[in-house]
Amino acid sequence: MKITVEPGDPHHPEAAALLQASHALMQSLYPAESNHFLALDDLNAENITFLTATCDGRIIGTGALANQGNYGEVKSMFVDPDARGSGAARALLDGLEKAAREQGLTTLRLETGPDLTAAVRLYTYSGFTPRGPFGDYKPDPLSLFMEKTLT
Repeated sequence: MKITVEPGDPHHPEAAALLQASHALMQSLYPAESNHFLALDDLNAENITFLTATCDGRIIGTGALANQGNYGEVKSMFVDPDARGSGAARALLDGLEKAAREQGLTTLRLETGPDLTAAVRLYTYSGFTPRGPFGDYKPDPLSLFMEKTLT
């Protein structure tokens, strides 16, 4: 199974379906004030790099990098449940790290839910460590904030 990561369009029907599934999952797990996902239109902003993971001609995952000036924020990471364990999430995260380096960013940050154990495991394995809230985020027991210094 060969996974390809490349720039994508969040409005592509397959990408949009994955993003909507991600939003539905977050809404089922956390109250509105603890959900910080970006709307599809927001993923087309100039400071956003949106990537898709494709396998056998089908989009199986999404991820985005929001360039916040002095750091990059990982957003919209989601892999089709049928493709979990395929390496798509790792490939997307690698692609986002590469994009951050190409943009001259030296730090990646993210916010995720503490109940998303597979995501937390991926981020921890990839070198992210816990940190406090950043940007416009407020302290929230339903948010886990993490950071990675890019070398």
